Amino acid sequence: MTESLTLQDILDARERIKSYIRHTPLLRADKIDSAARCQVWLKPEVLQVTGAFKIRGALNATLQLPPERVARGFIASSSGNHAQGLSWAARMLGTSVTLVLPTNTPPLKIANTRALGAEVILFDGDTAARWEQVYRIAEERGLETIHGFEDPRVMAGQGTIGCEIFADLPDVDTVIVPLGGGGLISGVATAIKGLNPNVRVVAAEPALTPKYYQSRIEGRRVSLPLGNTIADGLRISVPAQNPWPIIERHVDEIVLVEDEHIVAGMHAIARDAKLIAEPAASIGIGALLAGAVNVRPDEEVCVLLTGGNWDLVDLAEVYARNLPGAP
Repeated sequence: MTESLTLQDILDARERIKSYIRHTPLLRADKIDSAARCQVWLKPEVLQVTGAFKIRGALNATLQLPPERVARGFIASSSGNHAQGLSWAARMLGTSVTLVLPTNTPPLKIANTRALGAEVILFDGDTAARWEQVYRIAEERGLETIHGFEDPRVMAGQGTIGCEIFADLPDVDTVIVPLGGGGLISGVATAIKGLNPNVRVVAAEPALTPKYYQSRIEGRRVSLPLGNTIADGLRISVPAQNPWPIIERHVDEIVLVEDEHIVAGMHAIARDAKLIAEPAASIGIGALLAGAVNVRPDEEVCVLLTGGNWDLVDLAEVYARNLPGAP
């Protein structure tokens, strides 16, 4: 089923959603070049309609549904950004949406989701348990389930980012993508390899939740305990079923990034690019700063900044804790 995700699916998605989203700009981040040891470009999905890339996949999935299924209302689980993307889509389509969120979801993401008109149910359990709750509620209420990374329609929507990167930087050498559930990189890697198979695709995964990294070593999907990484949007304990084979086929490297380097990435993005990126979005720059990705000084490297939905108070606290000389 997953191998049915094609470049044409992504090109179709681009046409389907283009009037609703922003073609986010590609920004040259030359002030980061020296520390990163390459030519750094940023793809700032922090500037997207909902402050994150997830609106792309949510729209591509919901816009393909017939009116009678849209009218049922939507339901999903999310760490926060898919919740906001699906809520925005539901409001645009004039239907209801229910989101089952983990209890440790950042308050800003919960507030933003509710502000878009969603019913929010906080649930204390891992990803698998939350989705069991989603499917139970969906059956009881007759809701339409839109999975944030298992749904090929969602993957295709996220893959439109890859098309935009090529449109703005045809000579890109390497693209670095955060790796959580895997829906984003499945779509982006399918687009990139379909447009130019010589471009390197690198996945950046938190060292505290190395599910895809370890699974690649063992040659099978393995479940690991959830580490308490600062990158909350990437906390998944086991590789997703549908993205897994796509990632194995199209992603050249998976690198691990420690939380301290994720925070360093946040600092660099704020200081040198004047953008606010949440921890999950900062992992690609963190990987470069840590030397986890082998690059050349003349290499054109595009780093995807997936979202900026973090409370400014939380950001200030993280910055203060990690500044030189801070207690």
